[in-house]
Amino acid sequence: MSAPCDLGLVEAADAVASGALTSSALLESCLERMDATNPTLNATIWVDRDGARQAAAAADAARAAGKRIGRLHGVPLAHKDMYYQAGQPSTCGSAIRRDFMPDYTCTVVDRLSAEGAFSFAGLNMAEFAQNPTGHNRAFGHCHNPWNPPYITGGSSSGSGAAVAARIAFASLGSDTGGSIRLPASACGVTGIKPTQTRVSRYGVMPLSFSMDNVGPLARSARDCARVLSIIAGHDPLDPTCATEAVPDYEAGLDGDLRGQRIGVPKNVLQAKDPAVQAAIDAALAVLAGRGAVIVPIDLPLMEAVAAYSGVVSRVEGATIHARWMRERAQDYAVYISARMFAAYSIPGTYYVEALAQRGPILQAFAREVFAQVDVIATPTIPTALPTLAETDIDAIPPGGPFDAIAKFHAVSLNTRPFNYLGLPTISAPCGFDANGCPIGLQLAGRPFAEARLFKLVDALQRDTEWHSRKPAP
Repeated sequence: MSAPCDLGLVEAADAVASGALTSSALLESCLERMDATNPTLNATIWVDRDGARQAAAAADAARAAGKRIGRLHGVPLAHKDMYYQAGQPSTCGSAIRRDFMPDYTCTVVDRLSAEGAFSFAGLNMAEFAQNPTGHNRAFGHCHNPWNPPYITGGSSSGSGAAVAARIAFASLGSDTGGSIRLPASACGVTGIKPTQTRVSRYGVMPLSFSMDNVGPLARSARDCARVLSIIAGHDPLDPTCATEAVPDYEAGLDGDLRGQRIGVPKNVLQAKDPAVQAAIDAALAVLAGRGAVIVPIDLPLMEAVAAYSGVVSRVEGATIHARWMRERAQDYAVYISARMFAAYSIPGTYYVEALAQRGPILQAFAREVFAQVDVIATPTIPTALPTLAETDIDAIPPGGPFDAIAKFHAVSLNTRPFNYLGLPTISAPCGFDANGCPIGLQLAGRPFAEARLFKLVDALQRDTEWHSRKPAP
C-alpha cells in the first residue's frame, strides 16, 4: 500500500485541500521515509522536526477554521541548503558557512509560504554549488537512491535524491551549469531551469551573477508547473528579475502536440552511450505519436558558447569568493579552490567579450534554430551515470588516473550551453541505463517558453511511467 509521501505534489495539495489527508499526515510520512532512507542517501544537512510539526498543525487548524487555502496549503517541502530562511541554517554545503544563519528569508521561499507550503529540511548539495556530481567533503557525499554508489548529479544533489526517494514532494534547486537538470536526470525526477531572470534570486547564495537560475525539482511536469507558477514573476528586491507576465503553466497541459517542432542536433550534444540513445529515441517517438514533428538540426557557434560560458562562470565565481579565497582558501575542496585560483588569471577583456557575445549568439540561435524548430532535444547527461568513486577528482593520486577528470566534466557537457544562452530548459526521466540508474531527456526552448516545455513533458508523462517509478525503500 502506498504511503502519503508517495503522492505527487499536486496530489498532496489536493488531498489537504479536500480534507482527504491532513498536513500532519503528509509531514509524518515524509519524516518516516527520510528516517528509513537518509542513512544511505545522506540527502539532508539539517532537519527542523519541531518547527515543521508546528507548521503542519497550524495548516490543519487553518483549514478546519475555513481560512484561505493556498495552492500548496499544508505541503511540506525541503530545499537545497542555499535558500536563506530566517532563523534556519544555510550552509551552502560548505565548511565556511557551516554556522551561518540568515536573518531574512529569500523571495521564492516567501512565495511558497504565502501559498501554504512550509520547509522542514535543508538538503545536501555540492560545496557552494560548484560541481556536477554531488560530492561534498564538508557534509559527506550524497548518494543515488536507485543505486547508491552512483552519482546523484549536482549541485542540487540532495534535492534530486530527496524528491526521488519520496522524502520531499518538491524542492528548490539552483542551476548555473546544469545543477537542477543533472540531479533531475540522475535521480529520475523532473526539473526545470527557467529562462534567465524568470525567477527572483533574492536571498539565494550566488555562484555566477550572469548564469544562476532558481527552479524546482518534482515528480512530474505538472508538479513543477505548480511550483514555477508560484515563484516566477517580478521581484522589486531583485533588480535583475524580469517583468514578463507569468502564465498559468498548468492550463496548457492538454497532451496535444500537433504542430510542435522538436529539433534534434546532429553536430553536438549527442548521446555517448547506446542505452542513453535508445531511451532518447523512444521518448521522441512518444512525442511524435502525439503530433510533434522531429527535425534534425545543427546548432551554431557551440565552440564559442562552451568557451565563453566557462569564462563567465569562473570569473564571476572567483569574484564572489574573493575575500574567502584570500582568508580561508584551505577550507575549500581542492577542485573548487583550484578552479577559482585559475580564474584570477583570466584577463578582464576576455570576460567582457564573453558577456558581449551572449546577445549576438542568442540572435544566431533565433535565426538558425528557432526559425526551424520550437524546442531542442538532447540527452540531459550523454553517458550512463558514473560512480562517485569514478568522478572523485579531489581523490586523484599524483600521477593519475586522470580519466576521473574527463568523466567528471562529461556529466554537464549537454547542460552548460543553455545557461550561457539563458534559455529555459527542462529534464524529464525517459529510461534506465544498464546499472539501473535513470536517463533524462532535456528540452530547451525560446526565452520565456516554459509553458511549451511543460506541455511537451506532460505529454510524454501521459504515455510513459518513468516519472512515476520510485526506488526501492
